[in-house]
Amino acid sequence: MKAGRALRRAASRVAVLALAAALVWALAVAALWWRQEWLIFRPHTLPADWVFDKGPDVHERWIDVPGGRLNALHLRLPRPDGVVFYLHGNGGSLQGWFGDLDRHRRANLDLFMIDYRGYGKSPCCITGEGQLHADVRAAWEAMRRIYGDAAPQREVIVGNSLGTALAARLAAEEQPEQLVLIAPYTSMKALAAEHYPWVPRAVLRYPLATEEWIGRVRAPILLAHGGRDTLIEPHHSRRLQQLAPHAQLLLVPEARHHDLQAFPEYRDALWAALRGR
Repeated sequence: MKAGRALRRAASRVAVLALAAALVWALAVAALWWRQEWLIFRPHTLPADWVFDKGPDVHERWIDVPGGRLNALHLRLPRPDGVVFYLHGNGGSLQGWFGDLDRHRRANLDLFMIDYRGYGKSPCCITGEGQLHADVRAAWEAMRRIYGDAAPQREVIVGNSLGTALAARLAAEEQPEQLVLIAPYTSMKALAAEHYPWVPRAVLRYPLATEEWIGRVRAPILLAHGGRDTLIEPHHSRRLQQLAPHAQLLLVPEARHHDLQAFPEYRDALWAALRGR
């Protein structure tokens, strides 16, 4: 009898612990559903009266989008050979991302870059993947309107980290002269499965599937990845190259996620791609 009661008590404790673990898991999954914007997007905000000091040939732009507007910077040269439309990563703002301008000037390439909603001076907030793609489309069309009939012959789309899925889809739709993806991922679902294997994929509201679009891009593609990148591991770029066999894969063995620009082989390949050489 005593042994039976002890066994029942032990079974009861196990059941309580299992129920508690299931409850904690359910609460964690629910938190990820409602708070995943906080995990994916890490913006740096700027005051509304912030003044960018990037040079007299850099113009601040505003792009109207449903329910808000996007802040953009535009390096516009007198007679550019091309324009680079750049979609930055998940952290920071234009203040930090809009750089290397002297090299753009020497290469005679314009640069156009937006801050996503909630980044920099762009009012909040990102609410869904469809909104992100629509905002990128609105920015691209706004840039085209600025140039009008004087648009440069060479258009290059660049995506960095978070921006690579957005860039791949835009390039598949617009077929620019060049696509550059820096530290790309196959999809946000695949990336989440690596970092959060306990989370059901259905919870993720931002699939951001670069792999869905890259094979539709006919233009030359440069994939650049750090060999020691632990945030987005290099196998993502290798898989994307399999889906787009004409893509060039540059793997910089000692580079991590945030320091590719420190390596001359990356800088040389990037600028050769931007200039079409």
